[in-house]
Amino acid sequence: MIEIKDLSVKYRGNNKETLALDKLNININSGDIYTFIGPSGCGKSTFLYVLSGILRDYTGSVSIDGRAINTKAERIGLILQNYGLLPWKTVYQNAMLGVKIKDGIQELDDYRRYILNQLGIDNLLDRFPKELSGGQQQRVAIARAFILKPDLLLMDEPFSALDAITREEMQELFLDIWKQYSVTTVFITHSVDEALYLGSKIVVFSPAPGRILEVLDNPCFKLDNLRSRDEYYEMSMKLRKMLSKE
Repeated sequence: MIEIKDLSVKYRGNNKETLALDKLNININSGDIYTFIGPSGCGKSTFLYVLSGILRDYTGSVSIDGRAINTKAERIGLILQNYGLLPWKTVYQNAMLGVKIKDGIQELDDYRRYILNQLGIDNLLDRFPKELSGGQQQRVAIARAFILKPDLLLMDEPFSALDAITREEMQELFLDIWKQYSVTTVFITHSVDEALYLGSKIVVFSPAPGRILEVLDNPCFKLDNLRSRDEYYEMSMKLRKMLSKE
């Protein structure tokens, strides 16, 4: 379980302080998918940086299974909006980077080949990031996180640069992997539809400074023919109403 108590983050610059997150309190259960939704600039990405260990200048406490975040001990997969690829490394090297750092492994096995194939980048392994489209770069970032088999998966709008068909395919791939490994996941999105489709829990953020307005159990999670269900319509309207008020 991830326990977050009174988490606040301030950014400092130009002789002033900006409060990005304001006293967040939430417990994230192991093995669940929490989709976080809120307006632009509300601190969702900042929240992800704290959980990943990238951002350490905060007040309050964040712990995983009762321990402070330790990036050396934890297997944390992180997919950023700007992809986070190393420009001097090939697609293959970028995709294998996390597992190489953690386990010293650079070789492909059946699982890693499966991920590269499902993401449609198995024929791009010798290319460099500058030779890829934005969508292809995003797929490499997704592959790197999935190949790591993380204990905690942090995703910052990971499918935003993909076309509609590919986005749906990647959502399905993510859910397939989650069903196999029950990875604790924090998923940032601007899309109500995506939050409803992917999240077992939905966390609604306020405008900046970010506060948690509500944590909702998602009755739509795992439902077939989701968009034709009454539960989907009711939850969609509820979320849109909450977000429009802020």
